[in-house]
Amino acid sequence: MTEGTLGRIVSGPPDGGDRGGHIAFASLTRTERLPLTELYRRSGLVAHWLRDRHGIRPGDRIGILAANGPEWVLLDLAALRIGAETAGFEPGKFSPDSRLADRYGLRVLFTDRPAAGTPGAVPMAAAGAVTVPMAETETEAVTVPMTEVTAVAAQPGEGPPLPPAGWDPKSVTTVKFTSGSTGEPKGLGATAGSVDSSLRAVQQIFHHGPGDDLFVFLPLSLLQQRYWVYSALLYGHDVTVSTYEAAFAALRRVRPTVVMGVPAFFETAKRQMENRLRRSGATDGQALRDAGRAVFGDRIRYLWTGSAPASPGMLRFLTDAGLPIYEGYGLNETCIVTKNHPGAHREGSVGQVLPGKEVLIGPDGVVGVRSDHPVNDHYAYAAPGDSEKMFRPGGIVRTGDLGHLDEDGFLFIHGRADDVIVLDNGKKVVVRPVEEALRADPAVAECVVFCPGQTELVAVVSPAAVPADRTAISVHLERTNARLAADERISRAVVADEPFSIGNGLLTSQYKPRRARILDAYRAAVHDPSEGIHAR
Repeated sequence: MTEGTLGRIVSGPPDGGDRGGHIAFASLTRTERLPLTELYRRSGLVAHWLRDRHGIRPGDRIGILAANGPEWVLLDLAALRIGAETAGFEPGKFSPDSRLADRYGLRVLFTDRPAAGTPGAVPMAAAGAVTVPMAETETEAVTVPMTEVTAVAAQPGEGPPLPPAGWDPKSVTTVKFTSGSTGEPKGLGATAGSVDSSLRAVQQIFHHGPGDDLFVFLPLSLLQQRYWVYSALLYGHDVTVSTYEAAFAALRRVRPTVVMGVPAFFETAKRQMENRLRRSGATDGQALRDAGRAVFGDRIRYLWTGSAPASPGMLRFLTDAGLPIYEGYGLNETCIVTKNHPGAHREGSVGQVLPGKEVLIGPDGVVGVRSDHPVNDHYAYAAPGDSEKMFRPGGIVRTGDLGHLDEDGFLFIHGRADDVIVLDNGKKVVVRPVEEALRADPAVAECVVFCPGQTELVAVVSPAAVPADRTAISVHLERTNARLAADERISRAVVADEPFSIGNGLLTSQYKPRRARILDAYRAAVHDPSEGIHAR
């Protein structure tokens, strides 16, 4: 792919020195800012080190298991420059041990975690390289602390020119993993062609360029987060990399023009803005816009959301605050499929189909996607039969989502086919609209609806605060039921002991509820008719 986006990335950053854009790394208290030209120079040093010190060659795979930071970006770019694959592992979901290296065929694992399962394991910030044997090979995977990457990148000079790394459209650049809402995450090899196609399609509708600063904070193990670093190198805009924990503190400092986030993040932002409005006592439009600037800064061009359903109330609230927010749709297995944008936006939809994608609605109402440049046609790592369920003949990915296309090609998603509840009277209930209605109250952060015994609908509610405002939840339950059809009404709401979170295992890294785990945690209450807040 010498003429594609990856070919342009590995050949150098945009021309123009500092005018070619910057990358910033923002923590809670400080921001480190580098010209993209300097980032590219440092990635060359790391690329030489990977090749000369660790023997990494085109087609070899390195693993990265670490929090967001400069070293993550440098390793990823360095691998691209020498034609090596990466595998991004989310901290907390994976452990740096011999099984990881063995299962995923790693030559080197870079981590900021303690090396689990290795003799005399110590925190990696203080450790040297630890050799981890790989089964059935004559080589050994080496676990290397990220601090070594820091030291290499700090050296002066550039080293000799690297041989060009040609990326064929069907070459796998990275192994990415599902968010893992159920079971072990599936591993999927993402092709260079799919990366190239997505970057070009997004640029056609949003026109990112000098003056823009794209703010990303979800884990870099998620390939789409790395897209925005690639976009900066291609189109000369700025990009800021942070973490979820530091995001709100960094936003006010960085003042980005674009924020990429999941709905749960923007719901939190909405609550912060509402708190500011309550404290000020003001209710006019100017006060709302001021609250938005206090949270996001004063340069927002638009907000980007996806990966999970966004509530209409949140989308309208932020747009009314002068923060236009555009919802989109895609899966790991498809990349970005549809996107609302300034030139084409329809409320309630997830946008029009992007160039290079085709959406097909099956006879059962399930959305299928065909791509000019597929992510892949099978999982690299999954349970037997999983690939066949997702990847269908004719290059179609069966998403499992129910939806329809309107006359103008806007896609509307109604819920998961697996989340259709069949009651004992034969009526079918799609739970997503019910859950969205229950979430539309400040007292409710998240909820999941279950159907014990096929006789009643029971919601497990994640409270927005602790202690939960049970009175507000009860009032909202009554109001919601009054607007729902008889078969859709919630009989009880079980209030979770603590809010769903990544830490307690009830949310994925993209802040989607883990339905099976939530049911396991609250099974007794869901099945006990005496538990919960009862609808009147």
